[in-house]
Amino acid sequence: MKIAKAVNRLGTEAVYNIFAKTKQLAKEGKPIIDLSLGQSDFKSPKHAVDAAIKALKDGHHGYTLPNGIIECREAVSRKIKNLYRATIDPERIVIMPGGKPTMHYAISFFGEAGAEIIYPDPGFPIYESMINFTGAKAIPYNMTDNKDFSMNPDKILSLINEKTRLLILNNPHNPTGGFTEKNVIDILAKGLKNFPNLVILSDEVYDRLIFDKKEIPTLLNYPDLYERLIVLNGWSKTYAMTGWRLGWGVWPEKLIEHVFKFCVNSHSCVNTPAQYGAIAALEGPEDHLNNMMNEFNKRRKLIVEGLRSLKGVECSMPGGSFFAFPNVKKTGMDGEEFTKACLEKAGVAMIPGTAFGKFATDNVRFNFATSTENISKAIEKIDKIL
Repeated sequence: MKIAKAVNRLGTEAVYNIFAKTKQLAKEGKPIIDLSLGQSDFKSPKHAVDAAIKALKDGHHGYTLPNGIIECREAVSRKIKNLYRATIDPERIVIMPGGKPTMHYAISFFGEAGAEIIYPDPGFPIYESMINFTGAKAIPYNMTDNKDFSMNPDKILSLINEKTRLLILNNPHNPTGGFTEKNVIDILAKGLKNFPNLVILSDEVYDRLIFDKKEIPTLLNYPDLYERLIVLNGWSKTYAMTGWRLGWGVWPEKLIEHVFKFCVNSHSCVNTPAQYGAIAALEGPEDHLNNMMNEFNKRRKLIVEGLRSLKGVECSMPGGSFFAFPNVKKTGMDGEEFTKACLEKAGVAMIPGTAFGKFATDNVRFNFATSTENISKAIEKIDKIL
């Protein structure tokens, strides 16, 4: 059979390969501490689970509109208003089966041969994968330039030219845990006024997972950009609902018709009872989130302290998300060698920086959204092999 060339340009996520390897090693009886997956060990809020069960019992078993039930879109609109004092029409909101469809659609709308799309490197692997799939030229901006992995607006703006169609931003940042503050985003937003034809995709899925009492400078607070701004968010990280496959996007009015068509042609609609659970998550108490963030903060400090105690390992303090991204160059290994040694000799799974781009050869990603016991044991095991 002859497969379209574009399919061969698609990449994947190394996390799934490592996940499969850890499962195999565990099956063989080898104890593994898995700090690789991008999800927490918390369960979804009970009120969200109960609402989804009730929806099933109440007979919500059929199709919905491709862009999501109006009740869910209105709940997202209210949440945005409450959190960020931004007024977003529910008609600009599209409920998605996870965060990736918003990336997929946005990149598909603007990627083609001859076009350029700017994205963070290291960054979520699907950015570059989808850019390559469309035939556009992937233009990376280096997130390792700053020790705290914050964005450099001047560098980003310098990459924009007449071929640039889309700029992808991610804050807080996966895989580094970097957080870019408002004064920097202000500079970037001001600079983007000089490029009125450039569309921005702002991936803000970690918007509630920020430490030290700081808040995200969401691009929803820059109304001048609304006509060319796509914001990606969802329930996976904030509400520990990764397996529910629930996301939402805010789109410019002129793109809604195209998004609707893509939904119809790809997934028809999002799981109906899950949307009722999503509403409950947004509108219910936030004790779950507060408890989770208190625990994450303890774990963040524990893992950074532990990593810094390891010979040859350097690590900055993550400002957001639940990832640490240490540099291991002084151990005498690069990120891939370090990852392999830790998995095979110490039984600790993590992701090499090269899984997220070409600029992070000496880094590895740890997920600290696991128990303090697991973190302490992992550090102890790695220390022994070093």
